[in-house]
Amino acid sequence: MSFPPVDSYAFLSDTHTAALVAPDGTVEWLCVPHFEGDAVFARLLDRQVGGAFSLTVDGCPAPARRYLPDTLVLHTEYDGPGGRAVGRDFLAVAPGDAAQPIRAGKVLVRQLTAERGAVRLAVRIVPRPGYGARSTGWTRVDGRWHASGVPLRIGADLPLVADGTALTADLELPAGRTVTILLHYGDGDDAGPAAQDPTVLLDQTCRTWRDWSGRSDYTGFAADAVRRSALVLRGLSFDETGALLAAATTALPEEIGGVRNWDYRYTWHRDAALLLLALFRLGHAEEGRRYLRFLLDICATRADPLAPLVGIHGHTTTERELPHLSGYADSRPVRTGNEAADQVQFDTYGHILDAALVYQQLTGDLTGDQWGLLRWHVDTMARRWREPDHGAWEIRGPRRHYVNSKVMTWVCLDRGVRLADLLDDRTAAVDRWRQARDDLHAEVLDRGFDESVGSFVLAYGSSELDAALLRIPLVGFLPADDPRMLATIDRIRQRLAIGPALIRRYRADDGLPGAEGAFLLCSFELVSALALAGERKPARQLFDQLSAYAGPLGFYSEQLAADGTALGNYPQAFTHLALIEAALNLDAAGDRDALHAWAERSRRMPAGRPAGR
Repeated sequence: MSFPPVDSYAFLSDTHTAALVAPDGTVEWLCVPHFEGDAVFARLLDRQVGGAFSLTVDGCPAPARRYLPDTLVLHTEYDGPGGRAVGRDFLAVAPGDAAQPIRAGKVLVRQLTAERGAVRLAVRIVPRPGYGARSTGWTRVDGRWHASGVPLRIGADLPLVADGTALTADLELPAGRTVTILLHYGDGDDAGPAAQDPTVLLDQTCRTWRDWSGRSDYTGFAADAVRRSALVLRGLSFDETGALLAAATTALPEEIGGVRNWDYRYTWHRDAALLLLALFRLGHAEEGRRYLRFLLDICATRADPLAPLVGIHGHTTTERELPHLSGYADSRPVRTGNEAADQVQFDTYGHILDAALVYQQLTGDLTGDQWGLLRWHVDTMARRWREPDHGAWEIRGPRRHYVNSKVMTWVCLDRGVRLADLLDDRTAAVDRWRQARDDLHAEVLDRGFDESVGSFVLAYGSSELDAALLRIPLVGFLPADDPRMLATIDRIRQRLAIGPALIRRYRADDGLPGAEGAFLLCSFELVSALALAGERKPARQLFDQLSAYAGPLGFYSEQLAADGTALGNYPQAFTHLALIEAALNLDAAGDRDALHAWAERSRRMPAGRPAGR
């Protein structure tokens, strides 16, 4: 019972939770009642005790799979010894309203049709709550099976039999026969006829995803990959709040057999502006507005410092280990929650203020109260910018003066000054922000660039590299063709390389045993940095090489080993965001980040208009 490659799993989402389907047709990951909830199917993390929902056709262990165009509906073709069958797997969605543009049906639909000859179908459903720690029994009520102790209900038009903790079926399907299994999760009322009609559910789900994808008019470079990545981002966006998960999973290892196994089912503010820009640029303004409101709700707590990550409902998280799980490919420990929420990461402020400026440039909709919240946080960084922090990569050690954190603090102050100008705020605080911004810029050039090694470095006083430095031109701190930036790009390509096209985040000691793989976010950011520096041909070659590393269904995990093995949590939002950014920068081929430049060109608000008027 070996583990399939991480990036071979199909990703299903209803924007409320997600399921992962292994190449053999087994659902090996499903959390209820939402993304952050209990993994009742967790075979992804333990082949023995993790629950699973298998649907197999005899004699066809590796069916052909693809998605129906512009949807997250999985289409599977089974060619068995006696016939051919076609499957459809999806988490049902339907059109919503302005508050929730996509509505989750809260039902996993698994359907199989015998198209030719006869096929032998075997079904086995074994949920195990508590991430595999407990078993459950079944009772049949009004024609549906109810799991004890967990909100799962199953309806089917095939003869399921309760066998202890499992529901099973084994039958032959003649040509033309279709069978459907509906797994409802959560505590809602799903008794309506539409919720039981698989034809209606399939039609609504396909139309909803296609209508969403159809909002984008982008037809430029790598348009198909951009549209697919946008679907991933929407699938990882929580319907109730607009929060974006970093990934759908927890504890998938950054090193096979290692301890770098973290929970990514949370929202990091690390790429808030990039997400907002991508959503608006690709025609998804309502989702962009919802995400900005989520960010402002976090800012309203006036926490000092802001938590670098929060749950999908806006709460913080506690990290714990699950010793009863062996982990993916025996990679222990399995963790839920994430201790990094307790770290001090000053780059968070830069990302949030950058997002707010972009939002104001695109909409002009910031209110006076919202600006008041943002002002408070700019004031915080004007006061604290000289302090060390833990850095964006969450190295679990003492605080240091990380150069990327200083650059993003500069972004916070710069965007605060620019927002004050847009909103006609003439207070004395703006002069203080401007002075702090300029002082910080000078300090980074003085202390963050090491003349002896000829590049920007990880932290003041260090000679180590940090791939996050590739964002220096992307946020406008320096032009990409500045000699110091060109030297840094070259040194990163030489010193942080892991095989062709791949780079790691850093090589510095981070206090943990082992080593991680190449970080795909940074690899795609290298594409953007090269494009902005005028190195269009190597940027395009690098993008093509990275594209070849996508999984068989077109999705990316967080990291890759040198041999192309997918590592880390999956599918990874930041990787797909960076892909979109890289594609748009290659499409524009300008000397400025295409997304920020587009936002400035798209400004709808006349200069000097006060917020909220």
